[in-house]
Amino acid sequence: MPKEHTTQAMPTDGERLIQDVLTELGWNADPKTVAEGVRRLDIGLPLEDEFSVVCAWLGKCQLLHKLDQQQIPIASKQEFQVPDLLARFSSQTNTSPVLIEVKSKKNKLLSFKPDYLSRLQNYADLMGMPLLIAWKFHSIWSLFDARHMKKASKNFNITFETAMRENLLGMLAGDIAYKVGAGVGVHLRFRKDKIIDTTATEDGHTEQWMMTIDDVSFTDREGNRRKKIDNEVQSLITAWDLEQQEDHTDSHVELSFVAGNDGMQFAHTALVKLLNWESPHDNRPHWRGLLRKDQITKSVVSFSTALEVAYRQKFVSHVFHVQPHTTPDFLTTLVKKEQF
Repeated sequence: MPKEHTTQAMPTDGERLIQDVLTELGWNADPKTVAEGVRRLDIGLPLEDEFSVVCAWLGKCQLLHKLDQQQIPIASKQEFQVPDLLARFSSQTNTSPVLIEVKSKKNKLLSFKPDYLSRLQNYADLMGMPLLIAWKFHSIWSLFDARHMKKASKNFNITFETAMRENLLGMLAGDIAYKVGAGVGVHLRFRKDKIIDTTATEDGHTEQWMMTIDDVSFTDREGNRRKKIDNEVQSLITAWDLEQQEDHTDSHVELSFVAGNDGMQFAHTALVKLLNWESPHDNRPHWRGLLRKDQITKSVVSFSTALEVAYRQKFVSHVFHVQPHTTPDFLTTLVKKEQF
């Protein structure tokens, strides 16, 4: 029996990907090698792509794109290092965009060699733009001014605690922290229709039942039961870490997923959970593919609006607008205006 071959549609920027690969490999490159190179480029650089999707989704990003890092003359690399991204946010009060270098490290200390940081800063000074560092620590993103990195014995370092204290992701990009109220939950009631099997165990026995869901309800933070709530509020609840509870009677089993007292979550970490919830498989989000979409998540169009609705309807108990300890110059005027 002949093998079935699956075809995948070429991405909208497929011609550019092919051109980039051929520029690197040459026009005489083997077609299979070119195809593999295009596939790798389409998968993209997950870290930069993930941060770009986060910025696009948070709502204050006007423009963001990667910077071509093929620089000439070659000798310029001794003095300049082109950062990963250029971005402009609606929250800025200066006229120029910002430059962003993207990093991921699970150690609580991010470290740059002096010559590396100097080359990045030289490029930023040449362009007259602020230099920011985006750092992913496990699942948490921080965004801070590069000047907060301090010289140690050899390298320039910053701790995760300092990076979070100086985090600009909220003020600049629109990130929000929030808490779902204790007791908020989803409740599914299953009616026991017919017993299928009973198996003896050391502690007693187990039963298998044919069941039908005959009721779905929600509880708000005051314990009120509701039959129907907004779809976006439902999505916020499913993006929270809920505790499973079961209650058995002779006729029914109620399965509940309820929020506890602890916890706080950022909008950008909720994004990953929403994408995983919407995905039909367990693969990681295809961040580069998400960059091509007008609407990144199917379930929540505006996260800040959904939070406001969930707060009014008593499902979210707290909303935090996190401010950096030090406000940079390109946001200072905005803060002064907001104070009036």
